[in-house]
Amino acid sequence: MSKRLRILVAKPGLDGHDRGAKVVARALRDAGMEVIYTGLRQTPEMIVEAALQEDVDGVGLSILSGAHMTLVPRVLQGLRDAGLDRVGVFVGGIVPDEDVPVLKEQGVAAIFGPGASTDVIVETVRQVLGEA
Repeated sequence: MSKRLRILVAKPGLDGHDRGAKVVARALRDAGMEVIYTGLRQTPEMIVEAALQEDVDGVGLSILSGAHMTLVPRVLQGLRDAGLDRVGVFVGGIVPDEDVPVLKEQGVAAIFGPGASTDVIVETVRQVLGEA
C-alpha cells in the first residue's frame, strides 16, 4: 500500500480570496490525500517553512492577485534552498498564457486556471507525484 500524498495548499501574498483554494483542498482531501491549508496572506518564506515542517509531497499555490511572477519563483527558490527539490509545485488562479511557459521552465509542475475541473486537478497531482 502506498503512502498517502501530503499536499500543502497556500495563498501567497495579499490576495484575500480563498474560496477556490478551499474547494481544491477539499477535492484533494476527498480523493484520499492529506491536505494542510495554511490560510491567507502567507509569505513565500512561510510557505517553504510549512512545507519543510509538514514533510509534504506537493505545494499548491492559489494566486489571484497577479503577483505570480514574483511570488512563485520565490517559493520555488526557497524550496530548492531548503533541499525540497522533490516537492511538486502547482499553481491555480489567474495566470496569463504568456506566463505559463516561464513558470513551467522555472519548475512549476502544472498550472490550473479559473474553472479547472477538480477531477483534472486531482488526477494531475497524482500523476505528477507518482500516485497514479
